[in-house]
Amino acid sequence: MTPELTALTLAALLQVAQYALFSVAANRQVGVGYAMSPRDKDRPLTDLAGRLQRALNNHFEGLILFTIAVAVITLSGQSSAFTAACAWAYLGARVLYIPSYAFGWVPWRSVIWAVGFFATLAMLIAALL
Repeated sequence: MTPELTALTLAALLQVAQYALFSVAANRQVGVGYAMSPRDKDRPLTDLAGRLQRALNNHFEGLILFTIAVAVITLSGQSSAFTAACAWAYLGARVLYIPSYAFGWVPWRSVIWAVGFFATLAMLIAALL
């Protein structure tokens, strides 16, 4: 497996862990009864649960581009030390993004997000060169 595919697999597992963190916080806020209900009435999440939900949604968005970048690099046989470093930078940024969002690390949350985004962008550009 290429380093990029390994990073992608770990990013997917991170998404699972992130979903579990969010679920626990959300259930604590709204209660198990509401969580198991059809949720006909919306209960917006706030504080930690809301921040974990937004971080989870952000990872879904970032993971789409990262998956495309990894697929293009892997399928075109262009894996290199540079693209591997970009993949690991993306994963590291996503790991740090969770506590940075959960605990409101300003402005570091945005800086950490940018590292992951630009690492993905660099992989996409590398695939075209």
